[in-house]
Parts: sequence; structure tokens; C-alpha cells
Amino acid sequence: MEFDIAFNTSYLVAFMMGGFSSIHCIGMCGSMIGSLTLSLAPEIRNDKTQLFFFVLNYNIGRISSYTLAGAIVGLLGSLFSLPITHGEGHRGLQLFSATIMISAGLYIAGWFPRFAYIEKLGSRFWRLIEPYGRQLIPVKTRLHALLFGMVWGWLPCGLVYGALTLSAATGDVLRSALTMLAFGLGTLPAVMGVGIITGILTKLSRMRHFKQIVGILLIGLALFAIFPGLNPMRLQPV
Repeated sequence: MEFDIAFNTSYLVAFMMGGFSSIHCIGMCGSMIGSLTLSLAPEIRNDKTQLFFFVLNYNIGRISSYTLAGAIVGLLGSLFSLPITHGEGHRGLQLFSATIMISAGLYIAGWFPRFAYIEKLGSRFWRLIEPYGRQLIPVKTRLHALLFGMVWGWLPCGLVYGALTLSAATGDVLRSALTMLAFGLGTLPAVMGVGIITGILTKLSRMRHFKQIVGILLIGLALFAIFPGLNPMRLQPV
């Protein structure tokens, strides 16, 4: 069987990862966006149309930062694989990506809480840029909302780091960036959702068995990376 990296270049998989991470997003990003919304002027909060576009701009900025981060790790991934043969370099990145994804799945399921420590990796960078975001509060314009979202996108998050390892394994700057774009779009319903969507996800996030199912599904995606021959989205015949 010839090695196939189609799994790691699948934007559907990245989108699904974003959806699976929604359980985590509700706790981290949901509370943040709630605080930001409360900081808006009353006339904006009371106008559902204006409020929607402010929240949308937050998220466009956040996902833009994910995409930029994807391009950066894609460049680093391609450089990493240069001294190694093409197949070996991508295979190493793929296995590392799968390991992080399995750890994230165990974390979501509640079986590996220490995975949260990975978030400390970005804490130093976050301390450097967080003051710029603080200067934009209270958010007064849509441009400020967009800029704040771009800062917010660098908030340390273990599941984002897991997605970044997936994107890095593509070994291509454009594909890596698009993978993170797909991941960000997968998180969008949970973070954008108000009322019914957020309420449902909040209830589900408190259900231990549901979190375990989501964690197992994420682990399943990682196993497709380790054993690409099992991947139903495989583009090349075995």
C-alpha cells in the first residue's frame, strides 16, 4: 500500500475537528464573547441585526488568525520535511498530528485532563499581544470587533494546537492555511450561536457520556491518520 496523505489534506476532517471542539469552545470562547457583547453600547445590544454583525466580525477576525497560524506552521512543516525524504517527512508529521489529536480526544472525554497543560506553550506570546486586545474594549465599531477577534484568535487553546499539527502535516502552506480555515468554520456555529444552539451545546457539554462520545470520534479521526488504508475519504485506491 502506497502512503497517502489525503487524510491530512481533507478540509472536511478539519471542519469536523472544529465541530468536535465546540464542547470546549462553549466554555472558553462562549464566556468571552458573552463578556464582549455586554461591553457593547445598549443600542447595539438591543438591535439584533447590529449585534449579529459585531459577533460575526469577532469571529471573522478569530478565524483569520487561525488561517494565518496555519500558513505559518505549513511553512515550518515544509521546511521540516526538506532534509528528509518526502514520504518520511510527511509521515512523521502525520503521526505527530495523530498523537496530538488522540490526546485532545482523551481530554474532551475527560480521560486526560493534563492535556490542558499544552496551552501553556502559547501563554508567553499571548501575554505580549493581549494588551492590544484590551485597548479595543469596549468595542465601539465593527472594525474594532474585527481587530479584537484577530487578537482573540491567538488565545492559548490546546485544541487549536491540535488542529495546527493536523495542518502542519499537509506540508504545504496553502493547504495548511485552508485546513485551519476549515477548522475555524467548524467552530463557528458554537461560538456564533445564540439562544437555542448555545443552550443545547451547553447542556450537552455537561453530559459526561456525550463528551466521551465526542472524544472517541476525535480519536477515530486520528486513527485514520495512523492507518490511512482505513480512511473512507482516501483519494487513491489501495
